[in-house]
Amino acid sequence: MNVQLFIPCFVDQLYPQVAFNMVKVLEKAGCTVSYNTAQTCCGQPAFNAGFWGEAKEVCGKFLKDFSGTDYIVAPSASCVGFVRNYYNTLFENAPESALAKKTAERVFEFSEFLIHILKIDDLGATFNGRATYHDSCAALRECKIKTEPRQLLSKVKGLELVEMNDVETCCGFGGTFAVKFEPISIAMGDQKVNNATETNAEYLVSTDMSCLMHIDGCNKHKHAGLKVMHLADVLASGY
Repeated sequence: MNVQLFIPCFVDQLYPQVAFNMVKVLEKAGCTVSYNTAQTCCGQPAFNAGFWGEAKEVCGKFLKDFSGTDYIVAPSASCVGFVRNYYNTLFENAPESALAKKTAERVFEFSEFLIHILKIDDLGATFNGRATYHDSCAALRECKIKTEPRQLLSKVKGLELVEMNDVETCCGFGGTFAVKFEPISIAMGDQKVNNATETNAEYLVSTDMSCLMHIDGCNKHKHAGLKVMHLADVLASGY
């Protein structure tokens, strides 16, 4: 199966190993992976800030960069949720309307692609440790992803997965929310760290590095000792 990679801005700039590990897993699952180096942002930051005109330009470029019929896979439910749920609104009654709809149908978050499209949940990964999982708001509410990451993690040899309290509560990142409402954002992040550490987990895993970046900042400030890992990093371990 041919797959186009969409690598979000912050993963490209700050966590490139997540992208490489996703490629490693997809290739092990039998996919032929391609990456268009001309790709940039999905347009979500500008859209969420109210700059719909500027966002439309960026989103239009996304549609061109990911033309074709191949599945588009990304290690970020936040970006996937935006393309899937808001491109139709942004391009409503525009010439790109049909293309936006078709593109939204082809884009998948990493874990849901493995489970629902490839129909695979055991990648032969081995990772020794105790971990807890964080449901990102975008994954849970925009992409309806809940069981998929847990099913994949349950197949990882050596990994003990434990649930934290209030697991579906927001971590406080929310993109520009963390900038505009910093005290509230930090308090929410601190609560997420507290809930995670109460499980005695060594690792906190999620589908979204944006959440993990925020949580890790709170974690380090509190000297809580958690290690954050993207799902792709775990699934690429041990082989």
